[in-house]
Amino acid sequence: MKIMTPRSVLSSVRRKTLCSLYSRHVPWGDHGPIVSFSFDDFPRTAYTVGGAILKSLGVKGTYYAAKALMNTENNLGEQFSPEDIHALLRDGHELASHTFSHISCKSVSIAAYRDDVNRGRQAIEQVAGVSDSGNFAYPFGDVTLEAKKILGPRLCSSRSIFPGFNGPNVDLNLLRANSLYGDSDQLIKAQKLILENRKRKSWLIFYSHDVRQNPSAYGCTPSLLEATVSFALKQECRVLNVKEVLADLGVSANVLATSEAN
Repeated sequence: MKIMTPRSVLSSVRRKTLCSLYSRHVPWGDHGPIVSFSFDDFPRTAYTVGGAILKSLGVKGTYYAAKALMNTENNLGEQFSPEDIHALLRDGHELASHTFSHISCKSVSIAAYRDDVNRGRQAIEQVAGVSDSGNFAYPFGDVTLEAKKILGPRLCSSRSIFPGFNGPNVDLNLLRANSLYGDSDQLIKAQKLILENRKRKSWLIFYSHDVRQNPSAYGCTPSLLEATVSFALKQECRVLNVKEVLADLGVSANVLATSEAN
């Protein structure tokens, strides 16, 4: 039996509040089961290795890019280059946004955060030559009610790192997602999520960062990614990126131009 501490109780209450307010629901209906694979920041290996795996299996991923990380290197390895952006778009993957500076919404004012989100979308468009998909992921998974309220209507979707399944009503302002970290010893955990998602006929989103033989604490090995995608396909789940799923739901990518988001 899990012991609830005052801190964990407060965390649970806060999460329930975030999930219940300023929501923008669309009915899931009979679209499931669907599984999506997404990569945050994104490290080069998320595309050069992870993207190649997805392509070999005939599916596409979602890449949440923060422009300030481009051509840098950190604990996740080398970050994406302009060439990676053009290549992933040619392969049909989705380019989504992740702020400009990769900052937490808890670290700055809501006005500064909104501006950084807009700046990030504009900067990525300048690199890619096309606008992003309108889909967004909160850096570090940090979400506040104010950020959800202000950003939600300006984006197609905003993805959290709150675990769980999307459906029977999908909150476009706070998509749930589950980490895909580690090596093949984490496959059973991923398989259980896929089987539960198939049972619910809902939408399961995975997220990771680097994809390499010795991944960071926030990445996964190629074998874990390949085995997880393959298992989802074998369970007769559709594997689509976020943009493709929202198109299935009739959610337009033309929400608001970044210049109008001020």
